[in-house]
Amino acid sequence: MSEYILEMRNITKVFPGVVANDRVNLKVRKGEIHGLLGENGAGKTTLMSILYGLYKPDSGEIIFDGKKRVFNSPKDAIEAGIGMVHQHFKLVNKMTALDNIILGYKTPNDPLVDYGWARERIKEIMEKSKIDVDLDEIVVNMSVGEEQRVEILKSLMRDVKLLILDEPTSVLTPSETEKLFVALKSMKEKGLTVLFITHKLREALELTDRITVLRKGRNVGTIVTSETNEKELAKMMVGREIKMEFRKSVRNYGRDVLVLKDVYARDDRGLMALKGINLSVREGEILGIAGVSGNGQRELEEIIVGVRDIERGAIYFDGKRIDSAGVYERIQLGISCIPEDRINSGLALSLTIADNLVLRDYRKFCRKGIIDFSNIEAHAERLVKEYDIKTPSVHALASTLSGGNMQRLIIAREFSRNPRLLIASQPTRGLDIAGIEYVRKKLIQFSEEGKAVILISEDLDEIVEMSDRIAVIYEGQIRGIFEEPDMEKIGILMSGGEINED
Repeated sequence: MSEYILEMRNITKVFPGVVANDRVNLKVRKGEIHGLLGENGAGKTTLMSILYGLYKPDSGEIIFDGKKRVFNSPKDAIEAGIGMVHQHFKLVNKMTALDNIILGYKTPNDPLVDYGWARERIKEIMEKSKIDVDLDEIVVNMSVGEEQRVEILKSLMRDVKLLILDEPTSVLTPSETEKLFVALKSMKEKGLTVLFITHKLREALELTDRITVLRKGRNVGTIVTSETNEKELAKMMVGREIKMEFRKSVRNYGRDVLVLKDVYARDDRGLMALKGINLSVREGEILGIAGVSGNGQRELEEIIVGVRDIERGAIYFDGKRIDSAGVYERIQLGISCIPEDRINSGLALSLTIADNLVLRDYRKFCRKGIIDFSNIEAHAERLVKEYDIKTPSVHALASTLSGGNMQRLIIAREFSRNPRLLIASQPTRGLDIAGIEYVRKKLIQFSEEGKAVILISEDLDEIVEMSDRIAVIYEGQIRGIFEEPDMEKIGILMSGGEINED
Protein backbone atom coordinates (compact mmCIF):
# COMPACT_ATOMS: atom_id res chain seq x y z
CA MET A 1 0.00 0.00 0.00
CA SER A 2 1.45 3.35 -1.07
CA GLU A 3 2.01 6.06 1.53
CA TYR A 4 0.72 8.59 -1.01
CA ILE A 5 -2.97 9.32 -1.51
CA LEU A 6 -2.14 11.38 -4.61
CA GLU A 7 0.53 11.26 -7.28
CA MET A 8 0.46 13.60 -10.25
CA ARG A 9 3.10 12.47 -12.74
CA ASN A 10 4.57 14.64 -15.50
CA ILE A 11 1.46 16.79 -15.82
CA THR A 12 1.63 19.18 -18.77
CA LYS A 13 -1.01 21.73 -19.73
CA VAL A 14 -0.59 24.32 -22.48
CA PHE A 15 -2.92 27.24 -23.17
CA PRO A 16 -2.51 29.50 -26.24
CA GLY A 17 0.81 31.24 -25.71
CA VAL A 18 1.28 29.92 -22.16
CA VAL A 19 2.74 26.70 -20.75
CA ALA A 20 0.82 26.55 -17.47
CA ASN A 21 2.21 23.20 -16.26
CA ASP A 22 5.46 21.76 -17.60
CA ARG A 23 5.94 18.10 -16.59
CA VAL A 24 4.86 18.77 -13.01
CA ASN A 25 5.19 16.02 -10.40
CA LEU A 26 3.37 16.16 -7.08
CA LYS A 27 3.20 13.57 -4.32
CA VAL A 28 0.86 14.01 -1.35
CA ARG A 29 0.95 11.67 1.64
CA LYS A 30 -2.19 10.35 3.28
CA GLY A 31 -3.28 12.42 6.26
CA GLU A 32 -0.92 15.35 5.68
CA ILE A 33 -1.53 19.02 5.05
CA HIS A 34 0.51 19.73 1.95
CA GLY A 35 1.25 23.32 0.95
CA LEU A 36 1.40 24.43 -2.68
CA LEU A 37 3.25 27.70 -3.18
CA GLY A 38 4.18 29.76 -6.20
CA GLU A 39 3.79 33.13 -7.85
CA ASN A 40 0.64 33.98 -9.77
CA GLY A 41 0.95 32.25 -13.11
CA ALA A 42 3.20 29.55 -11.64
CA GLY A 43 0.56 26.94 -12.42
CA LYS A 44 -0.86 26.14 -8.97
CA THR A 45 -4.53 26.67 -9.74
CA THR A 46 -4.20 25.05 -13.17
CA LEU A 47 -2.68 21.95 -11.58
CA MET A 48 -5.48 21.76 -9.02
CA SER A 49 -8.11 22.38 -11.72
CA ILE A 50 -6.72 19.37 -13.59
CA LEU A 51 -6.95 17.30 -10.43
CA TYR A 52 -10.53 18.49 -9.90
CA GLY A 53 -11.61 17.65 -13.45
CA LEU A 54 -12.03 21.21 -14.69
CA TYR A 55 -9.19 20.84 -17.21
CA LYS A 56 -7.78 17.83 -19.00
CA PRO A 57 -3.98 17.52 -19.01
CA ASP A 58 -2.24 17.43 -22.37
CA SER A 59 -0.03 14.68 -20.97
CA GLY A 60 0.74 12.97 -17.68
CA GLU A 61 -1.27 10.81 -15.30
CA ILE A 62 -3.03 10.98 -11.95
CA ILE A 63 -2.91 8.25 -9.33
CA PHE A 64 -5.48 8.82 -6.57
CA ASP A 65 -6.15 6.48 -3.67
CA GLY A 66 -4.10 3.75 -5.33
CA LYS A 67 -5.85 3.88 -8.71
CA LYS A 68 -5.04 5.56 -12.01
CA ARG A 69 -7.76 8.12 -12.60
CA VAL A 70 -9.15 10.21 -15.43
CA PHE A 71 -11.38 13.02 -14.17
CA ASN A 72 -13.59 14.34 -16.95
CA SER A 73 -15.54 16.66 -14.67
CA PRO A 74 -15.70 17.84 -11.05
CA LYS A 75 -18.46 15.25 -10.57
CA ASP A 76 -15.89 12.51 -11.23
CA ALA A 77 -13.45 14.06 -8.76
CA ILE A 78 -16.11 14.50 -6.06
CA GLU A 79 -17.27 10.90 -6.44
CA ALA A 80 -13.66 9.76 -6.05
CA GLY A 81 -13.36 11.73 -2.81
CA ILE A 82 -11.83 15.07 -3.85
CA GLY A 83 -13.32 18.39 -2.78
CA MET A 84 -12.20 21.88 -3.78
CA VAL A 85 -12.80 25.35 -2.38
CA HIS A 86 -12.05 27.73 -5.24
CA GLN A 87 -10.39 31.11 -4.99
CA HIS A 88 -13.26 32.59 -7.01
CA PHE A 89 -16.57 31.55 -5.60
CA LYS A 90 -18.88 29.09 -7.35
CA LEU A 91 -22.10 30.08 -5.61
CA VAL A 92 -25.61 30.84 -6.89
CA ASN A 93 -26.17 34.42 -5.77
CA LYS A 94 -29.96 34.30 -5.57
CA MET A 95 -30.06 31.18 -3.42
CA THR A 96 -29.61 30.90 0.34
CA ALA A 97 -26.46 29.65 2.01
CA LEU A 98 -28.27 26.41 2.90
CA ASP A 99 -29.38 25.79 -0.69
CA ASN A 100 -25.87 26.45 -1.98
CA ILE A 101 -24.27 24.07 0.50
CA ILE A 102 -26.58 21.16 -0.38
CA LEU A 103 -26.78 21.88 -4.12
CA GLY A 104 -26.24 18.53 -5.86
CA TYR A 105 -26.08 16.69 -2.53
CA LYS A 106 -28.34 13.68 -1.99
CA THR A 107 -30.11 13.82 1.38
CA PRO A 108 -31.64 10.66 2.93
CA ASN A 109 -35.07 11.19 1.31
CA ASP A 110 -33.66 11.73 -2.20
CA PRO A 111 -35.05 12.77 -4.66
CA LEU A 112 -36.82 14.97 -2.10
CA VAL A 113 -34.59 17.38 -0.20
CA ASP A 114 -34.63 16.74 3.55
CA TYR A 115 -33.96 20.29 4.73
CA GLY A 116 -34.30 19.39 8.40
CA TRP A 117 -31.65 16.69 8.16
CA ALA A 118 -29.39 18.92 6.05
CA ARG A 119 -29.69 21.83 8.47
CA GLU A 120 -28.76 19.66 11.44
CA ARG A 121 -25.78 18.14 9.63
CA ILE A 122 -24.48 21.54 8.57
CA LYS A 123 -24.90 22.87 12.10
CA GLU A 124 -22.77 19.96 13.36
CA ILE A 125 -20.10 20.81 10.76
CA MET A 126 -20.21 24.50 11.70
CA GLU A 127 -19.83 23.68 15.37
CA LYS A 128 -16.94 21.33 14.65
CA SER A 129 -15.15 23.64 12.23
CA LYS A 130 -15.99 26.90 14.03
CA ILE A 131 -17.12 28.33 10.69
CA ASP A 132 -20.46 30.06 11.19
CA VAL A 133 -22.87 31.47 8.58
CA ASP A 134 -26.57 32.40 8.50
CA LEU A 135 -28.00 29.46 6.56
CA ASP A 136 -31.12 31.41 5.58
CA GLU A 137 -29.29 34.44 4.17
CA ILE A 138 -29.27 34.94 0.40
CA VAL A 139 -25.73 34.86 -0.99
CA VAL A 140 -26.06 38.13 -2.91
CA ASN A 141 -26.48 39.92 0.43
CA MET A 142 -23.38 38.36 1.95
CA SER A 143 -19.94 39.86 2.34
CA VAL A 144 -17.04 38.25 0.50
CA GLY A 145 -15.89 36.68 3.77
CA GLU A 146 -19.29 35.13 4.39
CA GLU A 147 -19.37 33.75 0.85
CA GLN A 148 -15.98 32.12 1.43
CA ARG A 149 -17.31 30.41 4.56
CA VAL A 150 -20.24 29.02 2.57
CA GLU A 151 -17.76 27.58 0.05
CA ILE A 152 -15.77 25.89 2.80
CA LEU A 153 -18.91 24.42 4.37
CA LYS A 154 -20.10 23.22 0.97
CA SER A 155 -16.93 21.20 0.59
CA LEU A 156 -16.90 19.95 4.19
CA MET A 157 -20.48 18.72 3.68
CA ARG A 158 -19.13 16.02 1.37
CA ASP A 159 -17.12 13.19 2.95
CA VAL A 160 -13.97 13.94 1.01
CA LYS A 161 -10.64 12.17 1.39
CA LEU A 162 -8.66 15.05 -0.12
CA LEU A 163 -9.67 18.69 0.31
CA ILE A 164 -8.13 21.34 -1.97
CA LEU A 165 -8.18 24.84 -0.51
CA ASP A 166 -7.28 27.61 -2.97
CA GLU A 167 -6.38 30.72 -0.93
CA PRO A 168 -9.03 29.90 1.70
CA THR A 169 -7.95 32.48 4.28
CA SER A 170 -7.72 35.49 1.98
CA VAL A 171 -11.03 36.83 3.33
CA LEU A 172 -10.76 35.60 6.93
CA THR A 173 -9.70 37.58 9.98
CA PRO A 174 -6.75 36.35 12.06
CA SER A 175 -9.09 34.79 14.61
CA GLU A 176 -11.17 33.09 11.89
CA THR A 177 -7.99 31.82 10.25
CA GLU A 178 -6.84 30.42 13.56
CA LYS A 179 -10.15 28.62 14.01
CA LEU A 180 -9.95 27.22 10.49
CA PHE A 181 -6.44 25.94 11.16
CA VAL A 182 -7.60 24.26 14.36
CA ALA A 183 -10.41 22.59 12.40
CA LEU A 184 -8.09 21.47 9.59
CA LYS A 185 -5.57 20.03 12.04
CA SER A 186 -8.37 18.19 13.82
CA MET A 187 -9.70 16.77 10.54
CA LYS A 188 -6.17 15.82 9.53
CA GLU A 189 -5.86 13.78 12.72
CA LYS A 190 -8.99 11.90 11.62
CA GLY A 191 -7.50 11.05 8.26
CA LEU A 192 -8.37 13.97 5.99
CA THR A 193 -5.67 15.03 3.53
CA VAL A 194 -5.46 18.72 2.65
CA LEU A 195 -3.83 20.48 -0.30
CA PHE A 196 -3.38 24.08 0.82
CA ILE A 197 -2.69 26.77 -1.78
CA THR A 198 -1.63 30.08 -0.25
CA HIS A 199 0.57 33.08 -0.91
CA LYS A 200 0.98 33.69 2.84
CA LEU A 201 4.25 32.10 3.85
CA ARG A 202 3.54 32.37 7.56
CA GLU A 203 0.36 30.35 7.09
CA ALA A 204 2.17 27.68 5.11
CA LEU A 205 4.84 27.42 7.79
CA GLU A 206 2.27 27.27 10.58
CA LEU A 207 -0.16 24.78 9.05
CA THR A 208 1.53 22.42 6.61
CA ASP A 209 3.64 19.29 6.96
CA ARG A 210 5.40 19.60 3.60
CA ILE A 211 5.47 22.26 0.89
CA THR A 212 5.84 21.97 -2.88
CA VAL A 213 6.97 25.11 -4.73
CA LEU A 214 6.15 25.82 -8.37
CA ARG A 215 7.84 28.48 -10.49
CA LYS A 216 6.91 29.25 -14.09
CA GLY A 217 4.95 26.02 -14.39
CA ARG A 218 7.69 23.74 -13.10
CA ASN A 219 8.60 22.07 -9.82
CA VAL A 220 11.25 23.89 -7.84
CA GLY A 221 11.14 21.27 -5.10
CA THR A 222 9.30 19.77 -2.15
CA ILE A 223 10.55 20.57 1.32
CA VAL A 224 9.66 19.53 4.88
CA THR A 225 8.02 22.54 6.51
CA SER A 226 9.90 22.24 9.79
CA GLU A 227 13.18 22.44 7.91
CA THR A 228 12.57 25.73 6.07
CA ASN A 229 11.71 29.40 6.67
CA GLU A 230 10.06 32.40 4.99
CA LYS A 231 13.25 33.67 3.41
CA GLU A 232 14.10 30.33 1.79
CA LEU A 233 10.54 29.76 0.55
CA ALA A 234 10.31 33.26 -0.92
CA LYS A 235 13.57 32.76 -2.79
CA MET A 236 12.37 29.38 -4.11
CA MET A 237 9.16 30.99 -5.37
CA VAL A 238 10.64 34.07 -7.00
CA GLY A 239 14.28 33.23 -7.57
CA ARG A 240 15.54 36.28 -5.69
CA GLU A 241 15.46 37.91 -2.26
CA ILE A 242 12.09 39.47 -1.36
CA LYS A 243 11.44 42.39 0.99
CA MET A 244 8.09 42.11 2.74
CA GLU A 245 8.21 44.85 5.41
CA PHE A 246 7.93 48.48 4.41
CA ARG A 247 8.01 51.76 6.28
CA LYS A 248 7.63 55.23 4.92
CA SER A 249 10.81 57.28 5.06
CA VAL A 250 8.94 60.36 6.32
CA ARG A 251 5.55 61.21 7.73
CA ASN A 252 4.70 64.59 6.25
CA TYR A 253 0.96 65.15 6.17
CA GLY A 254 -0.84 67.93 4.35
CA ARG A 255 -4.43 69.05 4.48
CA ASP A 256 -7.47 66.81 4.63
CA VAL A 257 -8.28 65.24 1.27
CA LEU A 258 -11.42 63.36 2.32
CA VAL A 259 -13.68 64.05 5.28
CA LEU A 260 -16.75 62.04 6.31
CA LYS A 261 -19.05 63.69 8.83
CA ASP A 262 -21.71 61.67 10.67
CA VAL A 263 -22.37 59.46 7.61
CA TYR A 264 -25.16 56.89 7.63
CA ALA A 265 -25.81 54.44 4.79
CA ARG A 266 -27.86 51.28 4.21
CA ASP A 267 -26.76 47.96 2.74
CA ASP A 268 -28.46 46.05 -0.08
CA ARG A 269 -30.98 44.64 2.39
CA GLY A 270 -32.04 48.09 3.54
CA LEU A 271 -30.37 47.68 6.92
CA MET A 272 -28.21 50.45 8.31
CA ALA A 273 -24.63 49.44 7.49
CA LEU A 274 -22.82 52.69 8.37
CA LYS A 275 -23.87 54.44 11.57
CA GLY A 276 -22.48 57.90 12.12
CA ILE A 277 -19.07 57.47 10.49
CA ASN A 278 -16.59 60.29 11.16
CA LEU A 279 -13.28 59.91 9.33
CA SER A 280 -10.64 61.96 7.60
CA VAL A 281 -7.53 61.14 5.58
CA ARG A 282 -4.77 63.61 4.82
CA GLU A 283 -2.31 64.21 2.02
CA GLY A 284 0.60 61.80 2.43
CA GLU A 285 -1.28 59.51 4.80
CA ILE A 286 -2.27 55.86 4.69
CA LEU A 287 -5.39 55.38 6.81
CA GLY A 288 -5.97 51.71 7.60
CA ILE A 289 -9.49 50.35 8.17
CA ALA A 290 -9.35 47.24 10.35
CA GLY A 291 -12.37 45.03 10.89
CA VAL A 292 -13.97 41.63 10.50
CA SER A 293 -15.50 41.09 7.06
CA GLY A 294 -19.09 42.31 6.80
CA ASN A 295 -18.94 45.19 9.26
CA GLY A 296 -19.48 48.01 6.77
CA GLN A 297 -16.19 48.02 4.85
CA ARG A 298 -17.82 47.43 1.47
CA GLU A 299 -20.45 50.10 2.07
CA LEU A 300 -17.73 52.54 3.19
CA GLU A 301 -15.84 51.93 -0.04
CA GLU A 302 -19.00 52.37 -2.12
CA ILE A 303 -20.22 55.62 -0.56
CA ILE A 304 -16.82 57.23 -1.18
CA VAL A 305 -16.66 56.27 -4.87
CA GLY A 306 -20.33 57.13 -5.35
CA VAL A 307 -21.98 53.82 -6.22
CA ARG A 308 -24.00 53.84 -2.99
CA ASP A 309 -26.04 56.78 -1.64
CA ILE A 310 -25.74 57.95 1.94
CA GLU A 311 -28.81 58.23 4.17
CA ARG A 312 -27.55 61.35 5.90
CA GLY A 313 -24.33 63.09 6.82
CA ALA A 314 -21.78 64.76 4.54
CA ILE A 315 -18.77 63.79 2.41
CA TYR A 316 -16.15 66.39 1.54
CA PHE A 317 -13.33 66.07 -1.00
CA ASP A 318 -10.69 68.80 -1.01
CA GLY A 319 -13.15 70.92 0.95
CA LYS A 320 -15.96 70.48 -1.58
CA ARG A 321 -19.12 68.63 -0.60
CA ILE A 322 -19.62 65.68 -2.98
CA ASP A 323 -22.64 63.82 -1.54
CA SER A 324 -24.65 64.29 -4.71
CA ALA A 325 -21.73 63.94 -7.14
CA GLY A 326 -21.88 60.97 -9.50
CA VAL A 327 -19.21 58.35 -10.02
CA TYR A 328 -17.77 60.00 -13.12
CA GLU A 329 -17.52 63.39 -11.42
CA ARG A 330 -15.68 61.83 -8.48
CA ILE A 331 -13.29 60.10 -10.88
CA GLN A 332 -12.56 63.46 -12.50
CA LEU A 333 -11.94 65.01 -9.09
CA GLY A 334 -9.26 62.40 -8.48
CA ILE A 335 -10.83 59.49 -6.61
CA SER A 336 -9.72 55.98 -7.58
CA CYS A 337 -10.64 52.62 -6.13
CA ILE A 338 -9.28 49.09 -6.04
CA PRO A 339 -12.60 47.37 -5.16
CA GLU A 340 -13.01 44.46 -2.78
CA ASP A 341 -14.76 42.33 -5.41
CA ARG A 342 -12.50 42.39 -8.47
CA ILE A 343 -14.74 40.03 -10.45
CA ASN A 344 -18.08 41.82 -10.18
CA SER A 345 -16.97 45.39 -9.46
CA GLY A 346 -13.39 45.75 -10.65
CA LEU A 347 -13.42 44.31 -14.16
CA ALA A 348 -15.55 43.72 -17.22
CA LEU A 349 -14.51 40.11 -17.82
CA SER A 350 -16.04 39.93 -21.29
CA LEU A 351 -13.86 42.85 -22.49
CA THR A 352 -10.18 42.74 -23.39
CA ILE A 353 -7.32 43.66 -21.12
CA ALA A 354 -6.76 46.82 -23.17
CA ASP A 355 -10.43 47.79 -22.83
CA ASN A 356 -10.35 47.27 -19.07
CA LEU A 357 -7.28 49.48 -18.72
CA VAL A 358 -9.17 52.48 -20.14
CA LEU A 359 -12.62 51.87 -18.68
CA ARG A 360 -12.53 54.92 -16.40
CA ASP A 361 -10.72 57.20 -18.87
CA TYR A 362 -11.84 56.11 -22.32
CA ARG A 363 -12.72 59.71 -23.23
CA LYS A 364 -9.02 60.58 -23.05
CA PHE A 365 -8.43 58.13 -25.88
CA CYS A 366 -10.91 59.74 -28.25
CA ARG A 367 -10.14 62.16 -31.07
CA LYS A 368 -13.08 64.24 -32.25
CA GLY A 369 -15.44 61.67 -30.76
CA ILE A 370 -13.71 58.68 -32.36
CA ILE A 371 -11.87 56.13 -30.23
CA ASP A 372 -8.15 55.92 -31.01
CA PHE A 373 -7.58 52.17 -30.72
CA SER A 374 -3.88 52.35 -31.55
CA ASN A 375 -3.36 54.76 -28.64
CA ILE A 376 -5.30 52.42 -26.33
CA GLU A 377 -3.18 49.48 -27.45
CA ALA A 378 0.08 51.37 -26.83
CA HIS A 379 -1.18 52.47 -23.40
CA ALA A 380 -2.15 48.88 -22.54
CA GLU A 381 1.16 47.44 -23.75
CA ARG A 382 3.05 49.90 -21.53
CA LEU A 383 0.98 49.09 -18.41
CA VAL A 384 1.09 45.32 -18.98
CA LYS A 385 4.87 45.52 -19.09
CA GLU A 386 5.20 47.96 -16.18
CA TYR A 387 2.87 46.01 -13.88
CA ASP A 388 4.04 42.58 -15.08
CA ILE A 389 0.58 41.33 -16.05
CA LYS A 390 1.09 37.81 -17.37
CA THR A 391 -0.89 37.52 -20.62
CA PRO A 392 -0.04 36.53 -24.20
CA SER A 393 -1.78 39.66 -25.55
CA VAL A 394 -3.49 42.89 -24.48
CA HIS A 395 -6.34 41.72 -26.74
CA ALA A 396 -6.99 38.65 -24.58
CA LEU A 397 -10.19 38.73 -22.52
CA ALA A 398 -9.85 39.74 -18.88
CA SER A 399 -11.63 36.49 -17.98
CA THR A 400 -8.57 34.50 -19.14
CA LEU A 401 -6.32 35.99 -16.46
CA SER A 402 -5.44 34.30 -13.19
CA GLY A 403 -6.83 35.88 -10.02
CA GLY A 404 -3.57 37.59 -9.18
CA ASN A 405 -3.18 38.98 -12.68
CA MET A 406 -6.74 40.31 -12.56
CA GLN A 407 -5.71 42.20 -9.44
CA ARG A 408 -2.60 43.54 -11.18
CA LEU A 409 -4.82 44.70 -14.05
CA ILE A 410 -7.04 46.72 -11.70
CA ILE A 411 -4.04 48.14 -9.85
CA ALA A 412 -2.39 49.15 -13.12
CA ARG A 413 -5.52 51.01 -14.23
CA GLU A 414 -6.10 52.82 -10.94
CA PHE A 415 -2.47 53.74 -10.20
CA SER A 416 -1.87 54.98 -13.75
CA ARG A 417 -4.65 57.54 -13.36
CA ASN A 418 -2.52 59.43 -10.80
CA PRO A 419 -5.45 60.15 -8.44
CA ARG A 420 -5.52 62.37 -5.35
CA LEU A 421 -7.20 59.68 -3.24
CA LEU A 422 -6.95 55.91 -3.61
CA ILE A 423 -9.29 53.54 -1.80
CA ALA A 424 -7.44 50.22 -1.75
CA SER A 425 -9.80 47.48 -0.60
CA GLN A 426 -8.03 44.14 -0.11
CA PRO A 427 -5.35 45.25 -2.63
CA THR A 428 -3.04 42.27 -2.08
CA ARG A 429 -5.72 39.58 -1.80
CA GLY A 430 -4.74 36.64 -3.98
CA LEU A 431 -1.38 38.10 -4.97
CA ASP A 432 1.85 36.14 -4.71
CA ILE A 433 4.68 37.47 -2.56
CA ALA A 434 6.30 39.34 -5.44
CA GLY A 435 2.95 40.95 -6.20
CA ILE A 436 2.43 41.87 -2.54
CA GLU A 437 5.89 43.39 -2.42
CA TYR A 438 5.14 45.41 -5.55
CA VAL A 439 1.72 46.70 -4.37
CA ARG A 440 3.00 47.67 -0.93
CA LYS A 441 5.90 49.55 -2.49
CA LYS A 442 3.48 51.38 -4.79
CA LEU A 443 1.16 52.33 -1.92
CA ILE A 444 4.07 53.67 0.13
CA GLN A 445 5.41 55.55 -2.89
CA PHE A 446 1.94 56.89 -3.64
CA SER A 447 1.54 58.32 -0.12
CA GLU A 448 5.08 59.71 -0.07
CA GLU A 449 4.14 61.73 -3.16
CA GLY A 450 1.53 63.49 -1.05
CA LYS A 451 -1.48 61.41 -2.10
CA ALA A 452 -4.04 60.03 0.35
CA VAL A 453 -4.71 56.30 0.75
CA ILE A 454 -7.52 54.48 2.52
CA LEU A 455 -6.37 50.89 3.01
CA ILE A 456 -9.16 48.43 3.77
CA SER A 457 -7.78 45.00 4.58
CA GLU A 458 -8.72 41.98 6.66
CA ASP A 459 -5.02 41.13 6.90
CA LEU A 460 -4.29 42.78 10.23
CA ASP A 461 -0.54 42.40 9.76
CA GLU A 462 -0.83 44.36 6.51
CA ILE A 463 -2.87 47.10 8.19
CA VAL A 464 -0.38 47.45 11.04
CA GLU A 465 2.70 47.40 8.80
CA MET A 466 1.36 49.87 6.21
CA SER A 467 -0.84 52.39 8.02
CA ASP A 468 -0.03 55.74 9.57
CA ARG A 469 -3.31 55.63 11.49
CA ILE A 470 -5.68 52.71 12.05
CA ALA A 471 -9.47 53.04 12.38
CA VAL A 472 -11.34 50.01 13.71
CA ILE A 473 -14.81 49.41 12.28
CA TYR A 474 -17.40 47.17 13.94
CA GLU A 475 -21.09 46.91 12.98
CA GLY A 476 -20.82 50.07 10.89
CA GLN A 477 -19.26 52.23 13.56
CA ILE A 478 -15.72 53.50 14.06
CA ARG A 479 -14.86 52.09 17.46
CA GLY A 480 -11.42 53.63 17.80
CA ILE A 481 -8.59 55.33 15.91
CA PHE A 482 -4.98 54.50 16.70
CA GLU A 483 -1.97 56.71 15.95
CA GLU A 484 0.26 53.82 17.05
CA PRO A 485 -0.85 50.19 16.65
CA ASP A 486 -1.93 48.23 19.70
CA MET A 487 -2.74 44.71 18.51
CA GLU A 488 -4.53 43.69 21.69
CA LYS A 489 -6.82 46.73 21.77
CA ILE A 490 -7.45 46.59 18.02
CA GLY A 491 -8.41 42.91 18.31
CA ILE A 492 -10.82 43.64 21.18
CA LEU A 493 -12.56 46.42 19.24
CA MET A 494 -12.72 44.31 16.05
CA SER A 495 -14.66 41.65 17.94
CA GLY A 496 -17.08 44.14 19.50
CA GLY A 497 -15.47 44.27 22.93
CA GLU A 498 -14.85 47.28 25.13
CA ILE A 499 -11.45 48.56 26.20
CA ASN A 500 -10.96 49.05 29.91
CA GLU A 501 -8.63 52.02 30.30
CA ASP A 502 -8.24 51.52 34.06
